[in-house]
Amino acid sequence: MQLLSKFLPWKRSVIITTIILSILIILSFYGLYTNKFYFFKYDNYILPIFSIIHFIFLYVLWFKIKEGEISDSPMRNVEYALYIVLVVYIFKLFDTIYTLSTYTEFDNHQIPSTFFPMGILIILLYVVLVGLTFLSFLYRKKHVGPYNVDILNEQIDSWE
Repeated sequence: MQLLSKFLPWKRSVIITTIILSILIILSFYGLYTNKFYFFKYDNYILPIFSIIHFIFLYVLWFKIKEGEISDSPMRNVEYALYIVLVVYIFKLFDTIYTLSTYTEFDNHQIPSTFFPMGILIILLYVVLVGLTFLSFLYRKKHVGPYNVDILNEQIDSWE
């Protein structure tokens, strides 16, 4: 962890995650087989909608580390929602791998020359995004602290 935090500090990790997530949002509208962007397919809006949760978590992580605050219930809830979003990222990763593996089924069709380079780029971006997401969980635990339910319950004043 120390070597990784030297090479990729938490600030750089958050910035790189934001950049990669933005690129993947744009590429979620891209069709590998046709080399065109499709903005009217509702399936293409799944990643942009779910990535809002990731952006919120990155903002909360940045704020908590900068201000030196401890973890709280809203941050915990956003992180738990991010676990579900992580499953979506992994699904999209395997979906892209499956799309690349079906290349031989379309021998009679004209496949664009950008099929493999763009597919491999998307796969690499998803792999890096999944890794950076796990890294952000580690940075949350290291810099913000674990979710201590006893401390979280003490902060609630039931008489207000």
